[in-house]
Amino acid sequence: MLTRYRLHYAPDNASLVIRLVLEEMEAPYETVLVDRRRNEQDSAAYRALNPNGLIPVLETPQGPIFETAAILLWLSERHGQLAPATEAPERAEFLKWLFFASNTLHADLRIMFYAEKYITPPQADTLRAGIRPRLKQHLQLLDALAKRAPAWFCAECPSVLTYYVACMMRWMALYPADADRSWYALADTPALQTILAQLETRPATHTAIAAEGLGPAPYTSPVYANPLEGSAI
Repeated sequence: MLTRYRLHYAPDNASLVIRLVLEEMEAPYETVLVDRRRNEQDSAAYRALNPNGLIPVLETPQGPIFETAAILLWLSERHGQLAPATEAPERAEFLKWLFFASNTLHADLRIMFYAEKYITPPQADTLRAGIRPRLKQHLQLLDALAKRAPAWFCAECPSVLTYYVACMMRWMALYPADADRSWYALADTPALQTILAQLETRPATHTAIAAEGLGPAPYTSPVYANPLEGSAI
């Protein structure tokens, strides 16, 4: 690697979260496109990095890391940024919400986006309908957290968690492209809306907009990605 890190990405995939965090940390990195149109995530070379064939992978001096939350946690500890320090009193609360975002919110999003992988295709819309109330409840819990405004989840000071949640809320507004998305309304979570609007002013977001073609308001008024290269699916 020419830099400390190499991010294997596809536009508007979970790799977007990692790009934003690397930019916020001002950590040098290079990118490698995983072209989903060609199913490169299923190639032998990519599965040698991530046997699950999922995006992203971050190559580091300690080897490749996959799973979004694992990468975020590793980077925050490695750089001492965008999360409470390991000895800080608020560390435990931060960790439980980071893993709530990963293990509950993101996991339910995957079911909604890829319902056909979890159930027979004729029942996919029924499964999605059952997931939507859960997602709305997850967002209400996060909005209540944002109203309390702990230092690691507030508009003024971004963390790995704020970027993670912002990207997932972007995806809720856009995907699946051919399914009902009327259930999602940003105004229902005003405290989260404030965080998302503030993140749109950050240089890290501006860089990601340019790199992945995300439009001028990628969290609060998202449009489908129009990347210079690759494909967003």
